Amino acid sequence: MWPSSACCRAGNGKAAWVPPHRPDKGCEMDSEALKKYSALHPKPAGLTLQYGTAGFRARAEQLDHVMFRMGLLAVLRSKAAMSAIGIMVTASHNPEEDNGIKLIDPLGQMLHPSWEEYATQLANAEDQDLQKIITEICQKAAVNQHKDASVFIGRDTRPSSEKLSQSAIDGVSVLGGQYHDYGLVTTPQLHYMVCCQNTQGQYGKATLEGYYEKLSKAFMELIKQCSSSGERQRQLKIDCANGIGALKLAEMAPYLPKEILIHLYNDGTKEKLNHLCGADFVKVHQKPPRGLDLRPNERCCSLDGDADRIVYYYKDEAGLFHLIDGDKIAALISIFLKELLAKVGQTLKMAVVQTAYANGSSTRYLEETLKVPVHCVKTGVKHLHHKAQEFDVGVYFEANGHGTVLFSKAAETKIRQLAKEEKDDETREAAKVLENTIDLINQTVGDAISDMLLIEAILALKGLTVQQWDAVYTDLPNRLLKVQVADRRVIDTADAERRAVTPPGLQEKIDALVRKYRLSRAFVRPSGTEDVVRIYAEADTQENADALAHEVSLAVYHLAGGRGAPPQPI
Repeated sequence: MWPSSACCRAGNGKAAWVPPHRPDKGCEMDSEALKKYSALHPKPAGLTLQYGTAGFRARAEQLDHVMFRMGLLAVLRSKAAMSAIGIMVTASHNPEEDNGIKLIDPLGQMLHPSWEEYATQLANAEDQDLQKIITEICQKAAVNQHKDASVFIGRDTRPSSEKLSQSAIDGVSVLGGQYHDYGLVTTPQLHYMVCCQNTQGQYGKATLEGYYEKLSKAFMELIKQCSSSGERQRQLKIDCANGIGALKLAEMAPYLPKEILIHLYNDGTKEKLNHLCGADFVKVHQKPPRGLDLRPNERCCSLDGDADRIVYYYKDEAGLFHLIDGDKIAALISIFLKELLAKVGQTLKMAVVQTAYANGSSTRYLEETLKVPVHCVKTGVKHLHHKAQEFDVGVYFEANGHGTVLFSKAAETKIRQLAKEEKDDETREAAKVLENTIDLINQTVGDAISDMLLIEAILALKGLTVQQWDAVYTDLPNRLLKVQVADRRVIDTADAERRAVTPPGLQEKIDALVRKYRLSRAFVRPSGTEDVVRIYAEADTQENADALAHEVSLAVYHLAGGRGAPPQPI
């Protein structure tokens, strides 16, 4: 921890100590300072925002007041949790003109749902009501104003991020909080720092060097196990979405062993963030990013704008593009972990957590071929993470490439003990591989850099080519569509969003349409942020998947108050 009477701003790699603003009246709020600072960050008239899974996201110019107020909230959360709290300024895969902010809870997890409500209240409060809302939050959440508060702040590479993170710092300072400004970091790196700080270094060192050292050491230990056959030097082309991932991978490169050679593309020096590149673009458009020359059978991957998602892909000899998404990443990791868990011979319970968007073929492969239990939850990382915590080993990935693996405390302790003390050579070696795998994984949140190194290590250890990995199962053709509606709230869902409860008659219509096609499935769900209904359909052929998606979109349009012209066939 830094001295209690100071804040640290770690811009440009240099630490400068600046005294924080301290309230005048002991533990009470300094209303004058709050009023003064609030006037510097006024709320635009008529703007209402909702804190969701991704925090707040909007056009950058609309967010100054939100940043200031989330600085205030982070101090309250820190005092309530008696721990460091993170503030990440990013809008992930959104266009460069947007920005956003999300708060990180003590163990690097997402903000507690009750505090999401406080965040929404505080962001939407009129300027004159700010002090009243803060007092209410303090009462409801039993915030002890006498406690110290410490906040870790990070930001992505958007042109607006530096100024907006300064607004958040203003909010932290006005309530007397201490802060540590990490400057430019990936979202998962900030989650990692917060967890390290609050576990008193048990999870690792709360520095970028600590992050690079921990991951690269675990990666090196894993690939040491590789037989000398296969690729001598593994080459990987990485599309960095013109974002923060490029800067951080360039910083990490010297820590990586010579066995892996990474080539960075879309590094932010020429083009705009996320423009025609990045994991989201590749996944949605099913084609390679601009700015990366894709040669046959080369292994490539794309990160998203804040480096918490990853997808892989390659082009075959015939020039056909093959996407390897989060479902297939989860399958590869599950194959690897299942074999190791069998070798260590412990009765550790492993499961995979998916959402309704997971391809039906992946679910079938995991359940029927790999014999690993699969659980389906509502869309949103917090739901996946929460469910994965129920198992000794919980693997979760969304199809978009966001995911990680969670190990229970008991499983981790057992694995580390076996790696140290087990007499049987084979069991001990398998436990060591598992131990290094635990150290390579960022368990706080999906982390594209950590996931990428894990995937590269597994492919090397198993001697698999990208084509062999792709061939573990064949995705069912699918189609994603969206329909504009007057009010997205008319759609209510159940069964992990796989069935529509309202409006009346919609689910029956979907069921009837699904019966027309082989191996088919379809579901609809309202967007969390806009008046749009999202439609997913899969079937035995692309033609049938497209036809089913279109027919379901028409049903939504007619039964759920569609706006504009009816959906056209694909």
